[in-house]
Amino acid sequence: MTQRNVINASVSPKGSLETLSQREVQQLSEVGSGSTHKLFRQCALAILNTGTRIDNAKTILEAYEDFEVRILQQDRGVRLELFNAPADAFVDGEMIASTREMLFSALRDIVYTESELSSARIDLSTSHGITDYVFHLLRNARTLRPGIEPNMVVCWGGHSISTEEYKYSKRVGHELGLRSLDVCTGCGPGVMKGPMKGATIAHAKQRRNGSRYLGLTEPGIIAAEAPNPIVNELVILPDIEKRLEAFVRVGHGIIIFPGGVGTAEEFLYLLGILLHPANCDVPFPVILTGPSDAADYLQQLHDFVGATLGEEAQKRYQIVFNDPTEVARQMTEGLREVRRFRRERNDAFHFNWLLKIEEGFQRPFDPTHEAMASLPLRRDLPPHELAANLRRAFSGIVAGNVKDKGIRRIEQYGRYEIHGDAAIMQPLDKLLQAFVEQHRMKLPGGVPYTPCYRVVS
Repeated sequence: MTQRNVINASVSPKGSLETLSQREVQQLSEVGSGSTHKLFRQCALAILNTGTRIDNAKTILEAYEDFEVRILQQDRGVRLELFNAPADAFVDGEMIASTREMLFSALRDIVYTESELSSARIDLSTSHGITDYVFHLLRNARTLRPGIEPNMVVCWGGHSISTEEYKYSKRVGHELGLRSLDVCTGCGPGVMKGPMKGATIAHAKQRRNGSRYLGLTEPGIIAAEAPNPIVNELVILPDIEKRLEAFVRVGHGIIIFPGGVGTAEEFLYLLGILLHPANCDVPFPVILTGPSDAADYLQQLHDFVGATLGEEAQKRYQIVFNDPTEVARQMTEGLREVRRFRRERNDAFHFNWLLKIEEGFQRPFDPTHEAMASLPLRRDLPPHELAANLRRAFSGIVAGNVKDKGIRRIEQYGRYEIHGDAAIMQPLDKLLQAFVEQHRMKLPGGVPYTPCYRVVS
């Protein structure tokens, strides 16, 4: 990535940080000089790079080594001073409105995350405590809106996809928007942008006000998948596990489009939860879909689930080929069942409290070489536990592909090794090889992909 034009600027907040107490202002100011500063700087740089076709956090950080952000206290609250910031985030010297909103959302989330960790009410030693923590983070971001009937559709899929797959995701988003459904994604490019773009047009056709385009991300991935400008609610969760739990707690149904290892990670996380015996009766519509060109991909993913987790896992989702209208119809029908179920059980519409998520899905997984090599990938494990471990394997590959820390580990220690039963390793290796051949590991047009892993049976 070549050095781009830069600009110095002073930016004041608009939105959730306009009205602050003196204690909150002091807390924000301290971030500028504390250990959290590095994290905020990285997230800020990613947001200012929105629209850049780069999926390597290390590359972006190195291209803007001189970028700096300072948090200053003023009478009204806080102000950000930016030095050597990407000029594309500005028009005639003024920061683009969506960029400014997301920049201060990042500051809000990072500060609140740090402050909550020291709060006596936070208990991260139990599963219920972790869920409560996720709830507080989402509530502070004003994401939870009681009284609204289930209409939030989560869309998962890759950032490295073909033009046809991107257009198809827009068509599905358009059909969802015509049915007045809101969209939540990982907030980046590709499938994370397409459904939002399609829904935007449809919401305009329906003269719908207050449409929500919710983007959920985490610090390790945001630099590689900078938020797309359609996102009007950005929430940065502290790690991938909190982000995944947020998806399934606030989303009422999930559509999975073509993608790579990140999409597979999300899919396996979801299946692992839905396969838990406590969740067998919980309605949660899940649809795999894509254009005709993606039929092989969808079949490969379906076959992989059957070979590793079994037929019961395959029953927890539907597959719809090349039919955006049918996808939206099935999702709408599924949401009716969700609405009925939650009313009967007196569960909240805005946060799925009844869904059982075990600690194994909530504890952060640090993909060191030792941790990746020691993952238990055996056929004798219960399906939901095997799904959790497969999810961790894919999470490690994502880190080695796009995250700054993971990339540096691969450079220092070489490729990850993934060990397990041959009956699992063979379909895993076949699926990963298909991702490589279909250019789903990295954005096309860049440096040829070099695997950061080695599958060992």
